[in-house]
Amino acid sequence: MTDLEIVAVFAQCFWASHATELIGGAAEPLYQPAQRSGEPHRLFYRENFAASALHETAHWCVAGSVRRTQTDFGYVYNEPPRSARAQAAFFAAELKVQALEQVFCEAAGLVFVPSADQIGVNLNEFRQRLDTYKSEVRGWMQSSRDDRARHFEQALIRHVTAQRRAAVG
Repeated sequence: MTDLEIVAVFAQCFWASHATELIGGAAEPLYQPAQRSGEPHRLFYRENFAASALHETAHWCVAGSVRRTQTDFGYVYNEPPRSARAQAAFFAAELKVQALEQVFCEAAGLVFVPSADQIGVNLNEFRQRLDTYKSEVRGWMQSSRDDRARHFEQALIRHVTAQRRAAVG
């Protein structure tokens, strides 16, 4: 699945209900809430990377209604290099997002690669935590009143299924 297909699925799912655009080509990811009434919210992902599109969508799906009124969901980015303590805080903040990204990658038929966002960091422990936490994320998706993540996953699966049927002919 390409990033443009992900953009199309996102638009199909969320344009009418949330007036939010997923936009590629950015040097850095960024969520920009609408500045004025009638303008869309914009969720930018890096260059044309499908993984970045899914990662930023996961951030958006995890963010509650208050966070979606704030630039970058109100988070302050701690750039690398990070101390061991700061890297542990990064992993803690990213656990739910990357577990959800993993769910989205599976739905889209893409390989999930976890990110430490810092060169030279061992990802083995984080991978194990993600694998364990993914079942909690699935439970959250099923029980949450906010169905954006569940809706997006199902739309990705439908898209991939339709693509496969079309390829078979």
